[in-house]
Amino acid sequence: MNKTMEIYVLLTHTGTLFSRTIQLYTKDRVNHASIAFDRDLTEVYSFGRKNPNNPFIAGFVKENVRSEFFKHSTCALYKCEVSQNAYLNIRKQIHHMEQNQDRYKYNLFGLLGVMFNIEIEREHAYFCSQFVASVFEQGGVSLVNKPPLFVTPGDLENASKLELVYNGKLQSYTGCNEELQTAGTFRTA
Repeated sequence: MNKTMEIYVLLTHTGTLFSRTIQLYTKDRVNHASIAFDRDLTEVYSFGRKNPNNPFIAGFVKENVRSEFFKHSTCALYKCEVSQNAYLNIRKQIHHMEQNQDRYKYNLFGLLGVMFNIEIEREHAYFCSQFVASVFEQGGVSLVNKPPLFVTPGDLENASKLELVYNGKLQSYTGCNEELQTAGTFRTA
């Protein structure tokens, strides 16, 4: 019997100029996607800013969702049940990226490709939702029915394999007792 494991997908809206610009195009309420290995969001990975003050210095990052950068963010947290084998494959991929993060870049051109429906794939380069979709797909779990190069955070928000755990202010989620949550909506299994 193959044990199932949980991996989390965190979708956020930070309200920065860059995120608002993306939102103008996508019309989605969230515009950043991350993978978390725990419900407490202590181990969160994505492709995004390496320097909170500059959206153009970006690449593979381990995110601190309790930092000032995420202070005013709204979020939707989803869980995905996967096989133990898929979980280990996804972990292995992210561990490899973390160990070789200097090789990985942000795929800004890929965002333009999404806008114009053109595949712009660059080696070792991802934008956030492309990263999430790619890592899951390479781990044997397809979240959406389109190539990762075209996946947006809004697509992930509507993925049938993802189950909503929380929707609301990120700071309220990360700094509260679950039973006393008032700033968002919790869903329990």
